[in-house]
Amino acid sequence: MPVPPRGCRPQDGTGGHLDMSALIELDAVGQAELVRRGDVTPEELVRSAMSTIERLNPRINAVIHRMFDEGLAAARTASTAGAAAGPLHGVPFLLKDLLAEYAGSPYRAGSRFLDGNVSTQDAELTRRYKAAGLIILGKTNLPELAVGPATEPKLFGATRNPWNLHITTGGSSGGAAAAVAAGLVPLAHANDGGGSIRIPASCCGLVGLKPSRGRNPLGPRYGQVWGGLVSEHVVSRSVRDSAAALDATHGPDVGAPYWFENPPTTYLDATARLKRPLSIAFTEHTYGGNDIHEECRSAVRRAAALCESLGHKVVEARPPIDEDMLFDNFTRMLAVAVAAGLRDVARIKGREPREDEIEPLVWLMARRGEKISGGEYLTAAQDLQAMSRQVAQFHEEFDVMLTPTLGQPPVPIGSFVTQPDADPFETRRRMWSFAPFPQLQNATGQPAVSLPLHWTSDGLPVGVQAVARLGEEHVLFGLAGQLEAEAPWSHRWPPVSAAAGDDDARCDATA
Repeated sequence: MPVPPRGCRPQDGTGGHLDMSALIELDAVGQAELVRRGDVTPEELVRSAMSTIERLNPRINAVIHRMFDEGLAAARTASTAGAAAGPLHGVPFLLKDLLAEYAGSPYRAGSRFLDGNVSTQDAELTRRYKAAGLIILGKTNLPELAVGPATEPKLFGATRNPWNLHITTGGSSGGAAAAVAAGLVPLAHANDGGGSIRIPASCCGLVGLKPSRGRNPLGPRYGQVWGGLVSEHVVSRSVRDSAAALDATHGPDVGAPYWFENPPTTYLDATARLKRPLSIAFTEHTYGGNDIHEECRSAVRRAAALCESLGHKVVEARPPIDEDMLFDNFTRMLAVAVAAGLRDVARIKGREPREDEIEPLVWLMARRGEKISGGEYLTAAQDLQAMSRQVAQFHEEFDVMLTPTLGQPPVPIGSFVTQPDADPFETRRRMWSFAPFPQLQNATGQPAVSLPLHWTSDGLPVGVQAVARLGEEHVLFGLAGQLEAEAPWSHRWPPVSAAAGDDDARCDATA
């Protein structure tokens, strides 16, 4: 990928006057390059992002806490870095209001029960974002305790998809995805315990990588979250932004339970360094062989054909796993994780929650989780680990597996509302039919990325998921960089972002 970002450069074509309104067109690496060259200051970037948040956030409800004063102060400090600035230095950024705590700011995890709670320390990941020079301007919306594939908490209300304000952003990182898709910031923190980076990336037309288990830190508060299902990273508009962010954050912190060797090159370099053809499997069906929406099938077929045209060996195949067993055991582990999460927030709050303070899905899942014995939980974990070995054997033959990210295009807001007397496992079954693919990689720990390679006839994005062996994010970045170069998506802007500038004046990203 060339150094100049796809899209408009905020210049008049002579290298002179900067058009600040065009900053929205740049990815994070592109914005940081302007800072490094002295063409723009971090404070100018931050003020531009603040203006965009003020203008567009009322329509999409992505940012639920603003940190503009803190961001301006950090931007003024960042302006002194000069030529030593890194590939993300001075870039506006948002934190999801979960796990990546920021000392002195509200921490509510989408829950009315935690309203009024304030973080007392920075998470290690937050420290690394700050060290990379990212300027944190606020926090984004999520479903209560990150439970569910839609972002519609009672505390803050639904986040709306910039492609269609009546359609879900996905979850649980739906606020982060809507913010990036609309151009509020070029990338934002997200996390993924059952598809929560990849689902909203697919719904909002973004790049969403779930790194390998343990690649990014969870300390100092946690060693692992949801029994090892959760990974931390970002959502972004470009592949190179995701890569640069992982370069800035990866590696164990003190006391981490998992550890990986460093990649053979930087992740940013890996986006342009795929040296050999890959062996790639793809499937148009769920792991159990069930049918999915034709738009999702079409998306993965087109992606497979594109990979083949790039010289990769592509065959139709999928790992031989029992999807019902995957669903049952994953859902048992999730129920226990939700129960543990509710206990954790009770410790933070200093008292037990009442039923009327917790949303029905979280309350019902927690109650079911409390009834699952320790033996049942460990057996479920054991069975998922055995399944992980089956998948690893499959990847002895295949470098990458392609699937649709979701089983359906984005659905209307309200599709997953849970009634107080519902069976939570049946609710989970409906959610699974929407997103039958991402949970497997949370169980195996593998890296997986959703790429915005398809749009429906009515203009909604549909992601394609690429999965690699454990620890091989660099392979995913190499393939994703190729696909982005052949089928660029950064020229696509959702209707809600038209307010950010004149659509007719937008640059062609393929130029």
